[in-house]
Amino acid sequence: MADLVTGEAVALDIRVARLASRGCAILLDLLFQLVMLNIVIYLTAMTSLVADEAWTIGLTLLGVVAVLVGYPCVFETLSRGRTLGKMAVGLRVVGDDGGPVRFRQALVRALAGFIEFWTFYGSPALITSFCNRRGKRLGDLFAGTIVIQERVPASALFGPVAVMPPQLAWWARSLELSMLSDELAMTARQYLSRFWELLPEVRDSLGQRIAAQVVAVVSPPPPPGVRPEILLSAVLAERRHREERRLAERRARRMRRFGLPAWGAEQAPVPAMAVAGPMPSGPPRQGPPAPPPFS
Repeated sequence: MADLVTGEAVALDIRVARLASRGCAILLDLLFQLVMLNIVIYLTAMTSLVADEAWTIGLTLLGVVAVLVGYPCVFETLSRGRTLGKMAVGLRVVGDDGGPVRFRQALVRALAGFIEFWTFYGSPALITSFCNRRGKRLGDLFAGTIVIQERVPASALFGPVAVMPPQLAWWARSLELSMLSDELAMTARQYLSRFWELLPEVRDSLGQRIAAQVVAVVSPPPPPGVRPEILLSAVLAERRHREERRLAERRARRMRRFGLPAWGAEQAPVPAMAVAGPMPSGPPRQGPPAPPPFS
């Protein structure tokens, strides 16, 4: 883990890529570049049959530069910090401020990578990565970038992020969510998914900010003394529950239209974020806030 300062001067706790994963990504990229070099050299050698030697040498140099420097530069710029090797391993290059890598930064990294890997066989990159706290190589130091680990387990991507807190189930059932936009709901979901990765002070301030935006567009207001992550979890769980019920009713109407038994009309499927246990009939007594059941 390492502290990354965003453009709003907020320190986040990020997962810096390890040396082993970066080595695997570099080896995959080098293998791909070697294959492309063989293809380029073969194609340019064929031009000697129809052109003079100067054209052949010029095209060969152009192809070699395009493969060794242009490949990482173009891929990292267009794919927001990823090459084929990084995609396979789950890494991404970002700026020191957490923003996406720019063309100038990608070009500096590619030029430095040519010196590090193709001239000195990776020894400068290895020594610099061992000496730097964030595992940066020379290209990262010159360009002001850092390689992070962005791949998460499949359960975190496709599993439920928010669950319904039992103490807020009665309040969530009466919510008016028509003014809650998809962008704000996605922001709240990303906050909950990275809840345990943030520093405690950043976690609280960011949660209060997002919860205030959510409370401003939903009604009725939540009970007093509810922690932001608990409130956001209840709102997202209720929103997902209503969406699943709406999809189940639409599926049942479509089945009835084609004369099929509407098995999903009366009994909607239980959502992944359903409330565990009986729902209380009124507002329960607020106890000490418990940590959210986020993965």
